[in-house]
Amino acid sequence: MIARFLRSYRRLRLGTRLALGLGALSLVVFAVVGAMLTMYMRDYLDHQLRDQIKLVQAVQSKDAKAHGIVERQPYYGWYTAVYDVSAETAVLRKPADVPADPTALTALARRMSDSDVDVTRTMRIGGDTYLLRACEVSPGVVLVSAAPTEDIDGTIRQLITVQVVAFGLALLALVVFGRRMLKNGLKPLSDMAHTAHGIASHDLSESASRLHLRADAPGGGPEVEELRTAFNTMLEHIDDSLAVRAEAEQRLRRFVADASHELRTPLMSVRGYADLFQYAAANAPEERDKHLARLRAEAARMGVLLDDLLLLARLDAAEVETPLRMEYADLVELAEQAADAFRAGHPGHPVTMLAGPAALRLRIDPHRIRQVLDNLLTNAAVHTPDGTPVSVEVSVSEATARVHVTDRGPGIPPGERESVFDRFYRVDKARSRNRGGSGLGLSVARSLVRAHGGSLELDDTPTATVFTMTLPLGSAQIKLRNPETPGSGVAGQPK
Repeated sequence: MIARFLRSYRRLRLGTRLALGLGALSLVVFAVVGAMLTMYMRDYLDHQLRDQIKLVQAVQSKDAKAHGIVERQPYYGWYTAVYDVSAETAVLRKPADVPADPTALTALARRMSDSDVDVTRTMRIGGDTYLLRACEVSPGVVLVSAAPTEDIDGTIRQLITVQVVAFGLALLALVVFGRRMLKNGLKPLSDMAHTAHGIASHDLSESASRLHLRADAPGGGPEVEELRTAFNTMLEHIDDSLAVRAEAEQRLRRFVADASHELRTPLMSVRGYADLFQYAAANAPEERDKHLARLRAEAARMGVLLDDLLLLARLDAAEVETPLRMEYADLVELAEQAADAFRAGHPGHPVTMLAGPAALRLRIDPHRIRQVLDNLLTNAAVHTPDGTPVSVEVSVSEATARVHVTDRGPGIPPGERESVFDRFYRVDKARSRNRGGSGLGLSVARSLVRAHGGSLELDDTPTATVFTMTLPLGSAQIKLRNPETPGSGVAGQPK
């Protein structure tokens, strides 16, 4: 029975349960308050009756001394008797106004003979309750008065009835109006539950799914407002996560399409050359050597592309065994080597190594940092016409080392700046091989720099294209350049 009641109680709504709990608590409070009030009122009325009977006996004692008995009764229903008491007996003086069975009065008179102070007792006489008081009128003479307590009992019963009715009405009003107030106060929670149900019914499998539902109903107090803010913040995070997921899916589709396109071209070339070998090239040695060279070139290009894809995948996965091999190396020396290699490979682009620190030893992977510098310089050569000057500058700030690769070419259109680091991105939308490689160079460069804890950014300069590589200094060793030593090398001039 109790278990069934508990199960039914748990199935009730929160507002109903709170109202019932508040009603039960109020019932306990009302019961305690009513009991204390009733006890206080009964004690007060009892003291009032004791004081009243004491005053009455003061008058009756004078009457008993003068006439030997009490001739006048003060109140209707009271009893009064005068006893002659000795060590063992108590004799009633007559006439006396006593009940049919005066045993209780006689017993109290006999007890008074053994006491030095007035004696008061509550006893039942003839089925009713009386307050009896005995006092000594003179030596050997005792006056006993009995006052009914029926009025007190009736007053207490009326008080209890009033309390029950008043507390019952108050409890009913508290439950009814309290439930309504709780329902209004908990309405924001109901709105949030409705919003949560709407989210649960929303199809989150769609790539462009967004959660436009929000719990915006005001009210409920600071606690509910805090919960509502946290709930809406959670929805914003879910929205952001869905947007990121949709963007990642879109990028994945674009990546797969671009990778398929990039791999398809060398594969088609390899297949075409294989067909030539099968039908014609084997009969002409000079053609065979030419086709073999082209096969090797296409295989090498495809190998470079696959290596870049594998490197990006490892960097994205944040593997425990990072592809970096960290050691202390001179960043200035790496920049000079990259400038020298660029000067040799692209004689049509004058390169300048601007003045900076003479040496800057950092804990880096020199092979990967050199790869980043080569990619940046190659990007400058590929996307600028011959004769465009290129400069490399190494600088040091408070906690970072910076390498700036600048070219004075036509620049990158403003609408393309945010996409230059995307994988397989090329300004040439026709995917021409005449300019540019696979479109992974800048993406690989940024991923490698981030793996070092740095950043690679494109500066928004209208007159030049400036790529800035930033690396943390850590425990770097810096050697400043002697002002008398030349700090730059220009193409065609020894450094």
